[in-house]
Formats: sequence, structure tokens, C-alpha cells
Amino acid sequence: MRFRAAVLRAYEAPFTIEEVLLPTDPAPGEVLVEIAGAGMCRTDLAVRRSAGRSPLPAVLGHEGSGVVVATGGGPDVSLGPGDHVVLSFDSCGRCRNCRAAAPAYCDSFASLNLFGGRADEPPRLADAHGRPLAPRWFGQSSFAAYALVPARNAVRVDPALPLELLGPLGCGFLTGAGAVLNTFAARPGDTLAVLGAGAVGLAAVMAATAAGVRTVAVDHRPERLDLAERFGATPLPAAPRGLPERIRRLTDGGAQYALDTTASAPLVNDALHALRPTGTLGLVARLHAPLTLEPGTLDRGRGIRHICEGDAVPSLLIPRLTGLWQAGRFPFDELIRTYPLADVNEAERDCDAGRVVKPVLLPERRDR
Repeated sequence: MRFRAAVLRAYEAPFTIEEVLLPTDPAPGEVLVEIAGAGMCRTDLAVRRSAGRSPLPAVLGHEGSGVVVATGGGPDVSLGPGDHVVLSFDSCGRCRNCRAAAPAYCDSFASLNLFGGRADEPPRLADAHGRPLAPRWFGQSSFAAYALVPARNAVRVDPALPLELLGPLGCGFLTGAGAVLNTFAARPGDTLAVLGAGAVGLAAVMAATAAGVRTVAVDHRPERLDLAERFGATPLPAAPRGLPERIRRLTDGGAQYALDTTASAPLVNDALHALRPTGTLGLVARLHAPLTLEPGTLDRGRGIRHICEGDAVPSLLIPRLTGLWQAGRFPFDELIRTYPLADVNEAERDCDAGRVVKPVLLPERRDR
């Protein structure tokens, strides 16, 4: 089949909207999904800074949502045509971590999600001339009208939900909310400091408010602090000095948990200093330089760990988040601005400039 997709052909080049080919039907264990919307995530844009490690040309996109149009069948496929689904990250389902309900730490996570693909799969997408494109990104490549995905990636959702807006629940919002609800298992009365009020940080704020957790949100952008306050956090402007003391003052002696979304070494140290004894700092952003910890940051039982994909089992957390949204307690839609897929480069510029928290690309669909 032929359809349109946003193709990145060079690391410094803009996306181009091209006709692409999908020369294969769904294999056993796969589903073909017509994409309703696809969130643009910082991980997509980080391909430009991958120093050649991510092969191009490629179709990016790993926060897709859409309608199943065909399946390849198989014992592990419970989806059927017409089902509404959110697409999340890929995992093998067989390794020790997958079997232990920790698919974000799948032994094959890098190869399955970061353009390595599955060794037993035939090539998927090709350009209009039949030249192969890179293996599918995060098992989906959803900056396109259609995506052929492992059924394991796809989570069925209520068809009454606004399907075109749900894709970011598969990664960005999943990561922030999962850090609070899964990793920290935060409870009413706990305290949390969130450093960086972007899509991941604001999702953490919303989840914390839903869980009864008292939250402080730190950012240097007043408009992001306004959002954090609307979602239930105490806003705190970032400053070069005195941040740990201000966080401790607002959390009655120190936060039990902190979540850093910035990968800033000074803010990581500030967050550790702001923790109460036995407190935990979670990191979700990839560090691009050595991290030097200041003396005393890990004293008195404090800990630090990296969190991947919110420690989520997507088939469990995504329905939980949509249920909170339906109850008015996780208003993620307020962070979204939609763009036609053809405006993918404008969406990237707005994302880089901070004019939008979460862009969602809308391919042309037959029912529009």
C-alpha cells in the first residue's frame, strides 16, 4: 500500500512529506493501524543529535494512536479491525525483565526501538522508488498515515475517547505519570519536586495531584510555571542559588521524591540536596556529559536512579491514565496543540522554541 509520511533524510535537513510504500501485509503478531494522531517527542528530535548512530532516511514518530484496520492473527493478538489503540514502545516479551512485568528494561529495548528492528523481520517501509527506509522507530514509525506494529505495542482504548489526542500517553505522558505512580508509588501526604515543566514534568505534576501528593514544580519559564500551578503544583522559579533551601521550605523539611527532566547537572545536585533522608531522585532525561555529584548529596539514605518509560506496563498504565482523564483528574489534553502532518517542520520549530508543550501531528484520514 501507498500512503504519505514525514521522512527525515538527513540530520540537518527538514522533514519532507513523501509517498511511502508498505510492501507487506501484517505478519502473525502484527497489526496495521490507520494513524489518527502522533505526538512529537524530544526523543524523536534527538535523532538529529545522534552523531550518525540513527540510520537515515527514516520515518520517526513513537506516540501514535489510531484504528486497527487489519491483523496478521496469531495467538498473542486479541485486537481486531475497528479497535481504537494507543501505540507504545516495543519489547520482546520473552526476556527476564519482560517476564517480570518490566518491559521498559527489555534486554532488546535498544535494538527494537532505536532503529535496530527485529532480526527475523523483513524490511518494512520503502520510499516511492522502492528504496528501503530505516527499520521502524519504536516499533511504529507513526509520523505517517499508517503504521504496521507488533500487537504487543498496541493498547486498546475506549472508542469514546478523543483518539487523535491519545498518542502521547504511549511515551511522554506515560513517562512522567509512571514515575510518580509506578516508580515512586507516591501516596497522599508524600512530597515531590519536579524539575522541568515540559510534557514529562507536567504529566508528573498531574499524576501527583491525582494521587494526593504535594508537589513543587521548578522551571525558568513563567508560562510553564503557570501551567504547573493550574495542575496543582506550587510554582518555583529556577534560580542559580538557594533552590534546595526553597524546596525544603515548601515541603516541610525536604521532598520525599524528586523528578529531574532537564539533565542539568546543577539541577540534579540541587534536587538531591532538597531531598529528605531516604528520599529518591528519578532521572528521565538522557545525560550528555559526565555527572559529578557534590559531597553530601547521597548521604542519609538518599538514592538516585534512572527511570525508563515510567516503569510502565503500557496495557496497565494507559487505561489508568485515560480513566483519570475521564474523571477530570489528568487533563493532558490541555498540553496539546495539533498540526497537520504536512506542518511537521512548524511543529518541530514550535517545540524547540517552547511555544508548545506537546505537538500532535494529524495525518489526512479518509473520514476527515
